[in-house]
Amino acid sequence: MPSFDIVSDIDRQELRNAIDQAQREMSQRFDFKGTDSSIEQNDLIITIKTISEEKARAVRVLLEEKFVKRGMSLKGIEWGKFEQASGDTVRQLVTVKVGISSDKAREINKLIKEKGGKGVSSQTQGEQVRVTSKKRDDLQGVMALLKGEDLGIPLQFENFRD
Repeated sequence: MPSFDIVSDIDRQELRNAIDQAQREMSQRFDFKGTDSSIEQNDLIITIKTISEEKARAVRVLLEEKFVKRGMSLKGIEWGKFEQASGDTVRQLVTVKVGISSDKAREINKLIKEKGGKGVSSQTQGEQVRVTSKKRDDLQGVMALLKGEDLGIPLQFENFRD
């Protein structure tokens, strides 16, 4: 029976590359000279440190540009609030979300059940959703349906089996 999996993941190497490029550009740009701005990554948590909220926003724009250039979706990135840090600096935590939460999985299953067509079924399997159907065309219709919907998370379709 034809099937595929819906996942929400990010290429961690591309994430690392985008952060490295942003750090390199920050070290060369004149508007960041003497601001002691930095970007640190700890797995899926990114910490931006700089002297003001205005500079933190500039770092955010720089990071977003690098993410987009590397083909990463900005839907899976959650920008935290600005916090006062030591030494008169500002810190912002950025979280990169991976996996489909149970609420989002329910929303996807409901959407597929309502608009997916006859004979299409879906079930949650951990942090992914498996969609099955007797016809391959129905599965491609579900893919198109999900691409058209704004679910607030980046979706990838993997493991397509005929």
